[in-house]
Amino acid sequence: MLKDLPHVVHPLGSLLIGFSLAYLPPLVTALIYGDGALVAFAVALAINLLLGAMLWLMTFRFRRELRARDGFLLVALAWIVFAADAAIPLMLALPQLSFTDAYFESMSGFTATGATLLTGIDQLPHAVNLWRAELCWLGGLGVIGLGMAVLPLLGVGGMQVYRAEASGPIKETRLLPRFVQTARSLWMIYVALTIACAIALRIAGMNVFDALCHALSTLSLGGISTHDAKIGYFHSQAIECVLMVFMLLAGINFATHFLAWRGRSLRVYLRDPEAVGFLVLVLASVFGLAIYLWKMHAYHGPWPALRYAAFNVISIATDCGFYNADYDRWPLFAGLWMLLLSCMAVSAGSTGGGIKLIRILILFRQSAREIYALLHPTAVHSLKLRGQVLPERVALSALGFIHLYTMSMVGLTFLLILSGMDFLSAFSAIVATLNNVGPGLHQVGPGSTYASLSDFQTWVCTVSMLVGRLEFFVVLIPLTPGFWRD
Repeated sequence: MLKDLPHVVHPLGSLLIGFSLAYLPPLVTALIYGDGALVAFAVALAINLLLGAMLWLMTFRFRRELRARDGFLLVALAWIVFAADAAIPLMLALPQLSFTDAYFESMSGFTATGATLLTGIDQLPHAVNLWRAELCWLGGLGVIGLGMAVLPLLGVGGMQVYRAEASGPIKETRLLPRFVQTARSLWMIYVALTIACAIALRIAGMNVFDALCHALSTLSLGGISTHDAKIGYFHSQAIECVLMVFMLLAGINFATHFLAWRGRSLRVYLRDPEAVGFLVLVLASVFGLAIYLWKMHAYHGPWPALRYAAFNVISIATDCGFYNADYDRWPLFAGLWMLLLSCMAVSAGSTGGGIKLIRILILFRQSAREIYALLHPTAVHSLKLRGQVLPERVALSALGFIHLYTMSMVGLTFLLILSGMDFLSAFSAIVATLNNVGPGLHQVGPGSTYASLSDFQTWVCTVSMLVGRLEFFVVLIPLTPGFWRD
């Protein structure tokens, strides 16, 4: 496999060159606002172009169609290299940031996690705030996912990359005859919803810049804000309602959105058991926790309890990470329940993280099947979902993923505890980063940031964000000895 490495580096160089376009919005923003970040982004753009061109030219003679194994390596390398590249303007614009901190911030953006160790966000240059939100947006469907529609134009097929990064039912579903058409259609749905969210936020009362940044981080479920208090800064129920609607939309499989748009029918959502389960689970949790907070006297009256429960439950359950109240001050059950929802609520093919509800549904169906088999040993009982028989490998894949997820959560939590963090902070930090939520509880709760973490703890959380976003297998496969054998 080592001899195939140049074949992977060549498209990586092409993607880096294409990534240069992402520097243009912050450059224009720095010019408009005169915020002092122009030089930082201009230098970073030059470095990015130089690096991409060097990789592309050095490996030009190795240009060929990607193979199956190449896709896994390209995805893993792209996320690691792109995060390092995106950290450069942060270090130049904010000299107080170390490489560890800047890499954490950029990885948080690319993985649409929204965790931050920055303070004084209200005073940051506009270009930096836009860059943080833009990274979330690019990471929402995946830097590679967005590049899939471009790779064929460069002479490099994108199917292997798609299979490496896509998860859940979207991996098995062709919405259109050609793969490139499918990728571009999903991308256009993503863009259209982002524009609609920005317009709705502007109408609800945000200024143009805030509306743009929050729309970018809402559809990506990144939860990056231009203010330290996040959505609590605006004190607006209209803004909260707009964000709740679009967070819920972003938590549903984008393939389902496309099918609903193409068929001009909302019945598509009703036929998707994952979308129905997601909405029922989240909305039931909203009303349940609202009643709980009211009865526990966290708020005086049912309406305030419902308002704050609705926004924060939807935000954390969809792995967005916005908040309009310090839910770390709520009874512990509420915070832990929201973190549990972040592990499993969103749909596969959405911009959220975690296990994904489809795997939970498959696991429940498989458990019921095992119980049925014990009661009726000679009966044939197939694993079905949406009336279709699922292959055995689907259940085994879901089980394997959940095993890796659980072991990673336990192992990384113990690493943070070993480094000196208390259990609740360590556990919630790993849950929040592994699920790409952002804020956790206690030391990393909504009333705080990740700034108090040591360098070692910061790197643990950075790795947690990466493996959670790439769903473990993409990161682990290139680390196996067998991957590098011919």
